[in-house]
Amino acid sequence: MQNSGCLFPAFLTEHHCHPQVMAYYFKQWQGFNMPFHRHDAVEIMYTIQGNCDVEIQTLPTQTESVSLKKGEFIIMDANVSHRLIVDEAAPCRMLNVEFRFTQQKGVFPSIHQLAAEDKLLASLLEVKSPYLVLRDPDEVYHIMKSLVLELDKAAVKSVTMVQLLIAQLLIRIARLRQEAASGGMAQSEWYVKQSVDYLHQNYDRDIQVKEIAGAVNLHPGYLQRIFKSLTGQTLMTYLTVIRMEKAKMLLLETDVPISEICDYIGVGSRQYFHMLFKDYTDLTPTEYRKSMDTHKSEYPEKS
Repeated sequence: MQNSGCLFPAFLTEHHCHPQVMAYYFKQWQGFNMPFHRHDAVEIMYTIQGNCDVEIQTLPTQTESVSLKKGEFIIMDANVSHRLIVDEAAPCRMLNVEFRFTQQKGVFPSIHQLAAEDKLLASLLEVKSPYLVLRDPDEVYHIMKSLVLELDKAAVKSVTMVQLLIAQLLIRIARLRQEAASGGMAQSEWYVKQSVDYLHQNYDRDIQVKEIAGAVNLHPGYLQRIFKSLTGQTLMTYLTVIRMEKAKMLLLETDVPISEICDYIGVGSRQYFHMLFKDYTDLTPTEYRKSMDTHKSEYPEKS
């Protein structure tokens, strides 16, 4: 059966279906020239290390070649004839996942239902091309790896978790496609985004500019300059904002003692936390918690 020339089968926008993983594997390729073949499943080929070429037969007499580098992936519709070529001198490590769509079972939303709530996913499902190539700032890889680890649990794997991860994977790919279609991010914007992600993941501990720069492979001074240029704030000021917003949430939504909140947000001492919080909100942590308690009592939640 030939593919329709679209990235996904048309019935996904008309019927309620769930994705079902058919195959998944890590593989190191070297000096490999695969014959043309096709799968009865959508396939994602992700380049973890090295580089490779993927040739796609879009028409019986027409072949297109795609070069994939580290951090890039290709997603192809079912029944697209293709082959992988890897040079002998440049090995390539890849993660492949193949899935097809079956009639919806259980209570988890179908792809059709998810697309009705997410415009970018709906747009992805309507792509008029048998394949799509994107560069990934690591989000897609981490979702794919989590999916593979869940599938490897065999008897104890959660079908719901698998469905959640595939839904997350498709939505993330839809967002990357939108970013690429709108011109994508400049290199400096990408470094700033990676730095912001790092701050959000590590705000609860003592971190310094040189550590953030090391995480994104930039010189600290250069990272500081582009970060200030694009955000209007220094890295440490941005980190303080994240910490203070987390402190506000902990004061408002939890019973964590005020004396312990500094440990939750990576601020070394209670005195320093109190000073930062007062500068940020014009209230001490105690005053902030009391003001919120008063607000809740005046405007109780409706039952």
